[in-house]
Amino acid sequence: FFGTMVQSNSIAESVNGAFSVPGWAVGIAVAALAGVIFFGGAHRVAAVAEKLVPVMAMLYLLGGLVVIGVRIRYIPETFGMIFRYAFRPDALIGGWQRYQQKEIYNDILVSYGYGDGGGGPTRAMLENSDRMEKGVTGLPRVRQAFARTYFDELNARVQGSNRLPVWEGELYFEYHRGTYTSMAHNKRSNRKAELHMMDLELLSVLAQDRLPYPAQEMDGMWKTILLNQFHDILPGSSIHEVYEVTKREYEALERQISALRGERLAALAAPSDAVTVFNTKGFASDEAVCLGQLDAAALVDADGARYPVQQTAEGAVAFLPALPAKGWRAYSVSNQPEPCAAPFALADDHHLETHYYTVELDENGLLSRLYDKENRREVLRPGQRGNLMRMYEDKPIYYDNWDIDIYYTEKYWDVTELTSLRWTDVGAVSATLELERCVSSSLIRQKIRFYANSRRIDFETYVDWHEHQHLLKVHFPVDVHTDEATFEIQFGNLKRKVHTNTSWDVARFESCGQKWMDLSEGHYGVSLLNDCKYGMSAEGSDMRLTLHKGGTRPDPFTDTGIQTMKYSLLPHIGAFDAETVIKPAYEFNYAPVEVEGKCELPKLFSLTGNGIICEAVKNAEDIENAYVLRLYEAERNHSVCKLNVGGAKKAYLTNMLEEKEEELDIKDGEVTLRFTPFEIKTVLVER
Repeated sequence: FFGTMVQSNSIAESVNGAFSVPGWAVGIAVAALAGVIFFGGAHRVAAVAEKLVPVMAMLYLLGGLVVIGVRIRYIPETFGMIFRYAFRPDALIGGWQRYQQKEIYNDILVSYGYGDGGGGPTRAMLENSDRMEKGVTGLPRVRQAFARTYFDELNARVQGSNRLPVWEGELYFEYHRGTYTSMAHNKRSNRKAELHMMDLELLSVLAQDRLPYPAQEMDGMWKTILLNQFHDILPGSSIHEVYEVTKREYEALERQISALRGERLAALAAPSDAVTVFNTKGFASDEAVCLGQLDAAALVDADGARYPVQQTAEGAVAFLPALPAKGWRAYSVSNQPEPCAAPFALADDHHLETHYYTVELDENGLLSRLYDKENRREVLRPGQRGNLMRMYEDKPIYYDNWDIDIYYTEKYWDVTELTSLRWTDVGAVSATLELERCVSSSLIRQKIRFYANSRRIDFETYVDWHEHQHLLKVHFPVDVHTDEATFEIQFGNLKRKVHTNTSWDVARFESCGQKWMDLSEGHYGVSLLNDCKYGMSAEGSDMRLTLHKGGTRPDPFTDTGIQTMKYSLLPHIGAFDAETVIKPAYEFNYAPVEVEGKCELPKLFSLTGNGIICEAVKNAEDIENAYVLRLYEAERNHSVCKLNVGGAKKAYLTNMLEEKEEELDIKDGEVTLRFTPFEIKTVLVER
């Protein structure tokens, strides 16, 4: 009704403005015409629409061509402003007027060139520069110089000045928030490629005495990954054809990684009835391990400890504790069932008891209650529902795939329509709840996994998405009192406010993060982990992960079709730290690698120290028989760690280019490393 009323008013205003016909007269005419059609029933509406819509479309196209024809002389000038005239005096004076620190240093650096893709200067730009160097009244003087010259002169002028402003914290960009989520498939492929490449690097170091280290192949593969992170590609703001290319490239990458990894696993594991599990993470882990189609009832370690194997629709799985950091453990296979008490009690389809939680589901399959037994407290806010997906109308004013505008929350639909709910694979390791939902023209399927030996609750999600300009978020309103949330960034984390006290807080309604976000209060907290998402937010204690965006420009098919993703809810004891949040997030992203056979190799290295993560292990670039470790401090603390490098000859601290900076003292096979908060260290070890 309201939309029709707005259209009628628009028609009346247009006719009145063009022909001075009173609005009431136009209203009567419109009502009469509409009445003739509507009172004729659906068949008459269809008949009129069948004839009228093609005419309207043709008039619209012809009108557009007429406007272009009338204004065609302005089109070259418009593009010229972007490309040819980027270094005109009016552009220069605009930059000078916006520069706010003239009293400290009165030179500004102007980089110029053709377009925004790295094009060089044009003849017109160089001609403008030559004229402005001679001096133009009202303009600052211009001179050509290298960027290095500018920064050297700037440093000489302001070094040690107490007038330089200091900013503490994040320089949040209040724009293009949609790029954290747009083109979900591409972002997932990027995350997986990075992690799988680091796995391959480690396995290649371990196997290089038996197989050559594939340096040339991996160099080309890393370059493909980095190329696809360029400019508009990874943000999801390229044209459709770009993502047809990146899809093929990522698929080829995964095939190549899988082949090289398989060769190295086969070389590392001698033929045997045993199973070897490689933990490629930089810390010892306890986790459920997928064992493929292994036909076994239990695994037995070297000390005789037995671990039950659960057979599921997706293959065998076992919970294996204390997997060594960047190492492996071999297990013998047993077909004798392992007697154990049932870890799950399923009263009915809507009530589950685990070692950690009491779980209640509402009639729509949403979490209506999640009670933490160990901590004797509710995880969710009273009366609220967890794992609630909400679809928002998302129509940015300017840049569709780039932006999420602040008003997106004004129109939304809760995704509650449930078409299927059933429990599957309830066993010694995990219990799985399978859900299916419909929303508009799209389908959402989930497998929610509860574990016997882990506090994580995993949500494996399949989406067949056919919505445009709609944003999909999942909500977890947790019962945690805090005014800030912690988000992982590269090699560290950031704290951001969850209130709207200031205009800056209001603008930060969507933030970027890596593998996790966390809300903690004193001795308790809840984390939301993910395996391929980067857009997230927290309002009060409502944790939100952005799953889909579905823009239409410049790619009209953005995010349509089948997408897969995982996220996990992790209530934890104690405040946020590496043990409670960071390491479980790594475990959620880096799956252990299983291979048939037994691996017998000396340990490469070991690491002890609180909050220190070994991110990567690779061969040295320019030194034979040497490997490189990349470590970082993850908790914002000063920390000391011991790095055991076994029988290594020498060890060095290097810069990121692996240029030696300091030789480390090796005592009894160990070196001591001291870290400042969030410090990254690169250690080169000569064997």
